[in-house]
Amino acid sequence: QVHVVESGGGLVQAGGSLRLSCVASGNIFSITAMGWHRQAPGNQRELVARVTTDGSTNYADSVKGRFTISRDNAENTVYLQMNGLTPEDTGVYYCYIDDRRYSGTPPGRYWGQGTQVTVSS
Repeated sequence: QVHVVESGGGLVQAGGSLRLSCVASGNIFSITAMGWHRQAPGNQRELVARVTTDGSTNYADSVKGRFTISRDNAENTVYLQMNGLTPEDTGVYYCYIDDRRYSGTPPGRYWGQGTQVTVSS
């Protein structure tokens, strides 16, 4: 069983910063990527940022230049530094890992329970 646990959400004023953390533990084989999605009320879940084992990153256009994703491979941990927050960044932020159990097969995706980020204007 794989456990994914987020932390670091909260309430912040517009223009402020938050740092989210996510730790994966349990029966992990080989993590290929870790990332963050978010879901605002009434909206679909959307990709925020993703980082692969070799350090390649992807960001949603809406967060480029403001958010930075990083990971600690040894600790199976991923971080999301969020600066210049706006009310549009409000939502539940979900962490995930992609874990490949067998060579040549697609990795399985495991999600955390989510952490609430609220940005007040």
